[in-house]
Amino acid sequence: MKITICGSIAFYKEMESARDELVKLGHEVKIPELALEVPQEFGGGRKVYFGQFIEQNGGIDAFGAGHQIWDLKEGAIRDHYDKIDWGEAILVINQDKRGIKGYIGGNTLMEIGVAFYQHKQIFILNPVSSELSYKQEILGMKPVFLNGDLSLIK
Repeated sequence: MKITICGSIAFYKEMESARDELVKLGHEVKIPELALEVPQEFGGGRKVYFGQFIEQNGGIDAFGAGHQIWDLKEGAIRDHYDKIDWGEAILVINQDKRGIKGYIGGNTLMEIGVAFYQHKQIFILNPVSSELSYKQEILGMKPVFLNGDLSLIK
């Protein structure tokens, strides 16, 4: 099966591990770009993780709506949507983050929505916390919960 892995970049090592395990199980797998190269204005010639870069440079409000950084973010989002389009399914890696078990953030929620709209199978690695106000939307898209067991993906 062709699977695109989604989730918070904070879980990138877990995404790489899941990719490696799924490949061993015979699947084709794509994961998000960890980072994109920044323009000269931001130091150029290096790759950064958006969230960390924004936090280290004054926070989200330091970058107005028309700022060039949002062009880069748009590119990253579109790139991952193309990967979702390529696949037959998505796998959401949802570990604990910010004290929330089974964390799924805003961007990952959008990716789940894209997969749902495209009639892709949605797998979620761990149960989703009831602390997430949008848990009902996630459940309404009828994902398959794997309870940590990637071998359940057939």
